[in-house]
Amino acid sequence: MEIGPALPNPPSSLSRRLSVVAAREHGVGPEQLPLIGIDADIFDAFYREHIDGVEGFVIRRVGDRDRAADLTAEIFLAAIDSAHRYRPALGAPRAWLLGIARNLVAGEWRSRDRRRSGEERLRGSVLLDSDDAARWDARIDAASRSRELFESMERLPDGERAVLELVALDELSLAEAAAAAGIRPVTARVRLHRARRKLRAELEAAAGPVPDQSSARKEDRS
Repeated sequence: MEIGPALPNPPSSLSRRLSVVAAREHGVGPEQLPLIGIDADIFDAFYREHIDGVEGFVIRRVGDRDRAADLTAEIFLAAIDSAHRYRPALGAPRAWLLGIARNLVAGEWRSRDRRRSGEERLRGSVLLDSDDAARWDARIDAASRSRELFESMERLPDGERAVLELVALDELSLAEAAAAAGIRPVTARVRLHRARRKLRAELEAAAGPVPDQSSARKEDRS
């Protein structure tokens, strides 16, 4: 029988208060991240620190407001469920969280054309009031150009596209992107180089040949 990693021991009252203050002021660090599943205040600090980044990650890939809200909620729920298995070797908290986001969004793509079961599932959109809905719509509109670029990347191999997305769209460092994708930094560097080269060639081909400026000037003079 496989036994998972043990949950961290509950901290003392003073230690907990200091940990919460540190998380709120400086962010949830690797040593605190396993606590997000058992300490509501630490999770609150973690959520506030990363909600904008996760929303942006999802919105750049999912144009539907309601489903983007659902996925964002699911990502944080998955983080709570797996926090006790977190180890610093899995990457910094941000990279670890976006790794979870990447897996869930990829699963969404695989299942988006299938009939979904469980109609009683709580939808994230039910929790949205009119102000929240307007905010999501505004962010989706602002991210439309990023999604257009993202769609043009679909012809790239999965591994190369994943690294390019994380670096170019989600603004992760190469090391963070490697951690989020679960690969070595050197592998991420090679995939990023290949992806940029292929995407540049595709965009240049889509734009068509560059007009001959000298010919245009001659026509203007004629």
